Amino acid sequence: MRAALASAAVTALGATALAALPGTASAAGGLTVQYRTSATGATADQSEPWFKVTNTSGANLPLSEVKLRYYFKADAANATYRFACSWAVKGCANITGTFGTLAHPTATADRYLEIGFTSGAGSLAPGTDTGDLQLRFYQSTWQTLRQSDDYSFGAGQTSYGDWSKVTATRAGTLVWGTAPDGNTPTDPPTTPPPTTPPPGGSGTLWDDFGYTSHTDPRISANGWNVRSNSGGPGVPGATWDPSNVTFATSNGNTVMTLETSTAGTAATTEQTEVLTKAAKFRNGTYAARVKFNDAPKSGPDGDHLVQTFFTINDLKAPMADDYAEYDFEYLPNGGWGEPSNILYTTSWETYNPDPWQAVNQHTESRQSYTGWHDLVVTIDDSSIKYYVDGQLFGTHDAAYLPERPMSINFNQWLIDLNGQTSTTPRAYEQQVDYVLHVKDQVLTPAQVAAKVAAYRAAGTAFEDTVPAP
Repeated sequence: MRAALASAAVTALGATALAALPGTASAAGGLTVQYRTSATGATADQSEPWFKVTNTSGANLPLSEVKLRYYFKADAANATYRFACSWAVKGCANITGTFGTLAHPTATADRYLEIGFTSGAGSLAPGTDTGDLQLRFYQSTWQTLRQSDDYSFGAGQTSYGDWSKVTATRAGTLVWGTAPDGNTPTDPPTTPPPTTPPPGGSGTLWDDFGYTSHTDPRISANGWNVRSNSGGPGVPGATWDPSNVTFATSNGNTVMTLETSTAGTAATTEQTEVLTKAAKFRNGTYAARVKFNDAPKSGPDGDHLVQTFFTINDLKAPMADDYAEYDFEYLPNGGWGEPSNILYTTSWETYNPDPWQAVNQHTESRQSYTGWHDLVVTIDDSSIKYYVDGQLFGTHDAAYLPERPMSINFNQWLIDLNGQTSTTPRAYEQQVDYVLHVKDQVLTPAQVAAKVAAYRAAGTAFEDTVPAP
């Protein structure tokens, strides 16, 4: 009844009433979002949400602070989607699109497409707009999708008009629109409520990264090493600087930030890595919420950067068959022969460093993944599966299963100094919200999210019951 009254109020009063309703925002937040579509059918080969963002404030609006969400219902539980920009006044290279899963699914929405802007999109002066953002998304299989049951879809919107069923946040705060009930966007994204029994038990590592600094004695006591020793990967001669690993609170959760910086020389390049001291993790589920960034924190963009979450053990000899490594690697500016952003998941059997020879299996997606993502990899006796934001990203064969235990690692490093040759200092950030490992159990992404929520509801900052190998 309350929801019905709220809906009636919006219909009667229009978008100007949105600020009075829970979980909504309007032009009072400094911007408006207009929407139209060029694909109006109940079904279509691809959905085509087009947007225009207008700065209604009295000051410049940096577009890199703005994120839009278009909410829709997946055509199947295992459906995966791809984003594309057909044309944009601000340039498609400056528009990002990533998919996420809602914490509280509704009858018309269980997924969202989040649109962001790189620093190259610039700022909007007061009273100006972005012009057309002609965007589209489609099933990765190119099967017909149904959009008539999608929360944000409007078949009658054939010309631009204010659209409250798309949300906009600025620097993580909702400033426009109404999200599906219970799904107001947050940064980091809100974790779904518990749907499994409370956490605990033998064989679990959980860390909410609730530390104060890289010198916090609890980091070492809890089994982590903030790297300072020299060596690869990355630019030869670069240093690994522990002081560039910091901790801060974001929406009630502590997040770990890894900063990597350079001024275009090996001597000025500082990389970062945090890893478990023990190599005691093998089969089971590994999960982390990680924020990748396309744009640098400061300085010019373009370096061949690698942002990661992975497990690994040591290579005892070239082509040793008991080596293992399982990677999420995001390259925001390309590298390794790739011209632009790409996300790799890679399962390693072995390699020879010189001359280079690799035995691995990988899956990749050539699109932007800037923003927060839930990353899950599961390993059992038959395969390795990688998930991004609840969706299956890649399945790798039993030939790449681990023979020995591994450590858990996060690092951010530069492949080379060829992507950006300027000597102007620049810095990049990768953030981590949590990490979870459950020994010898294959959990679904929903079960992972529920377990994370249960730990946080219980106020548990850290637990490690994984036995030594």
